[in-house]
Amino acid sequence: MKNFVFISPTFPRTYYQFPKAWKQIGGTSLCIGEDSYESLSPEMKDATDEYFQVQSLKDYDQVYRAVAWFAHKHGKIDWLESNNEYWLEQDARIRTDFNITTGDKDTDVMRYKLKSNMKAYYKEAGVPTARYHMVTTLEAGQDFIKKVGYPVIVKPDDGVGANATWKIRNDAELKDFYNLKLCAQYIMEEFVPGSIESFDGIVDQDNNIIFRTSHVFPNPIMDIVNDKDELCYWSVRKIPNDLEELGSRVIHAFNIKSRFFHTEYFRLTEDKEGLGKKGSLVGLEVNMRPPGGYSPDMMNYANDINVYLIYANMCMFNESLYKTSRPYFSVYCGRRDKLHYANTSAAIYKKFGQSICMHEVMPELLSSAMGNEFFISKFETEKEMENFAKFVFAREKAKAEDKK
Repeated sequence: MKNFVFISPTFPRTYYQFPKAWKQIGGTSLCIGEDSYESLSPEMKDATDEYFQVQSLKDYDQVYRAVAWFAHKHGKIDWLESNNEYWLEQDARIRTDFNITTGDKDTDVMRYKLKSNMKAYYKEAGVPTARYHMVTTLEAGQDFIKKVGYPVIVKPDDGVGANATWKIRNDAELKDFYNLKLCAQYIMEEFVPGSIESFDGIVDQDNNIIFRTSHVFPNPIMDIVNDKDELCYWSVRKIPNDLEELGSRVIHAFNIKSRFFHTEYFRLTEDKEGLGKKGSLVGLEVNMRPPGGYSPDMMNYANDINVYLIYANMCMFNESLYKTSRPYFSVYCGRRDKLHYANTSAAIYKKFGQSICMHEVMPELLSSAMGNEFFISKFETEKEMENFAKFVFAREKAKAEDKK
């Protein structure tokens, strides 16, 4: 293995570490993006052996020509990846057209891109999932709701995260939904009461899981996006046994290879007929790429490892460098500009500075789901993590005149 093409290395910002890791282990790091070379950060420039700017990554011909240039100059392309949900189909098409023998081709990728297709693999793994209906007519939707009851969840069958996802609670909202001019195929699912736990990691070229972790999302991302709420989620030090067992079975059922994975499950907060008892797990959906935002960096902070190097070594040598005692919880706290907080950034640093690993303004493209300003910190105990989150999210007290 030598030539590695990485698509869109500047988003999210820390993704320059994928080509950097490849370069560190002796490969040729080749990147394609929309940013000018002059605008790249020093870290990004150091991470790549050659950078090719295109006007739009959505223009397949431009991306194709960039890869063709790299192949002409450097020889056969051994690996091509973006690790970004938005580009997965295009990545697969490029691999097919250039006969890149690593990674999924365009005939494979839809098995984990469409939410409706995911159901079969969960079933094969023995994991229950919500009943669903492919949206067609109002009458068909009404028939489905007669079986499952309100509320129901509607979302694009081929969608990223919780974008364009709603909860429908009654007949009026149902009719409003069918009056929308939808530009994509939608799926309707029965509502599942529960918090979300993810089973995340990396599989090698033989479908062996070489790194695994888990994150807890106490509030649904759908609600955070629609209500512009704050986001808090964290990496756990110990993966629950049932989550590790079911999560592993799902990864093997999909038979994915040479990839990051991010799979999601509901932990039921009450008994749900046909799905399980309170506390049991129900499959939600899968994403065969790293979890969003700066979650790969949270994995590093929580485990004192480098997942970018783990991934690169898997690609080039099909070996694992993963050794960790899981020493920390890593927590993400995303605040909203519209809210008034009791504690300033300076106050947060004064109290928790030694534990803070990252503090930035979230790019606008990710802010709807992840907040406007965020802190990522690590702690040895769950109590320390909870105290940090409470301090970050504490609201400014109402002024005396507002109480009159």
